[in-house]
Order: sequence, then structure tokens, then C-alpha cells
Amino acid sequence: MSNYFITIAGNIGVGKSTLVGLLAERLGWSPIYEAVTENPYLADFYQDMQRWSFHSQVFFLSRRLQQHHQLLQLPNSAIQDRSVYEDAEIFARNLYRQGQMGERDWQSYYDLYQTLAMLLRPPDLVIYLQASLPTLRRRIANRGRDYERGISDAYLMQLNELYDEWAQRFSLSPVLIVDTNNLDYVQNGTHLDAIWERIEARLYGRDFIAL
Repeated sequence: MSNYFITIAGNIGVGKSTLVGLLAERLGWSPIYEAVTENPYLADFYQDMQRWSFHSQVFFLSRRLQQHHQLLQLPNSAIQDRSVYEDAEIFARNLYRQGQMGERDWQSYYDLYQTLAMLLRPPDLVIYLQASLPTLRRRIANRGRDYERGISDAYLMQLNELYDEWAQRFSLSPVLIVDTNNLDYVQNGTHLDAIWERIEARLYGRDFIAL
């Protein structure tokens, strides 16, 4: 059997890490979570976003690229929590749209990202988890991270819009869109089964029933 590389994408609180863990345990694949590396620009960024957004995003991009390269060296299949593509196409692009990153910095950053992304093997499949604002709010509240409670509804909606746009135009890998508003793959094993059936269908070319 070939080794596969799958990425789980989606907004803050949608359930990416949970699904990565459940699928990795079920399949015996290596789970690859977001790198927990302190960004030396982060404190400055929150004090002055316009000045430090470029520096902060380049740091995040470099770490994500390193992680992407490292997971490709693994001897077995891997499932990744958030991709290098999302750093650029969602979070950095949002800073640019909001005026927190200038035109010159955005173009330099995006050119660097595109060049490096062309050198990396893309995932065999990207799974984009969708959720409405009320669903995201409920899940964020349930996991109880204080720093996430201050995230505005407007910000989550902006990210949702960018994710939808990106999922429609992303062409480096097949994209499987899963509406998670009525799914609970933690408490309901049949929901996890249904997601895996759709993944299998995309990886192996079989037909599937939509959720």
C-alpha cells in the first residue's frame, strides 16, 4: 500500500486537531499537529500589527515549510493539522485585506510563498472542514481556551469567507469539503465512519454518499 499525505484544513475551532487524532488512531498514520514554536515577533505584532505583520508571517511560513518538508520524510502515511497554504492564503491574506500588511510586503511575502510551495509535494488530499459562525462559537466555548474567547465574530466570518474562496480555487490537490455543522465525530462513531468513507472514495476513486 502506498503512503498517503492528507491535510485537514479549516477555521479556528472547527475540529481539525480532533479529527487528525481520531483518524490517525484509527488508521495507524502519523499525526502532524501545528508546530508549537514561539514566534519572536508575536508580542511586537500585537502591539503594532502594521509594522510587524510581515516579519511575523514570514516566521510562521518558515516553520510551516520546515514541518511540511519533515513530514514528507516519514516512512508511513501522515495526516496534518493545517497546511502551509492556509498560512498564506487565509491568515496573511486576511492581514493584507484588513490593511494590516502593506501592498509591498504582501507581494514580497506572497511571491516567496508561491515559489517555495512549488517545490513541495502537495498533499494527496485536502479535507476542508466547514462550520457556521454559531457552530464555531459553540466549539470554541466548549474547549475553554481563554485567549480564543476574545476572537470577534467579524474575524471568524472573514476567515470563513477566505477559506471558502480558497477551497474553490485550490488546484494543487483534490479538495474534499465536509460540512461539520451537524457532525459530532467524537461522540458519534458513525459520523467518523462516514467521513472516512468519503476520504477513501477520494483516495481510491470509489463512489460515495454525500454527508
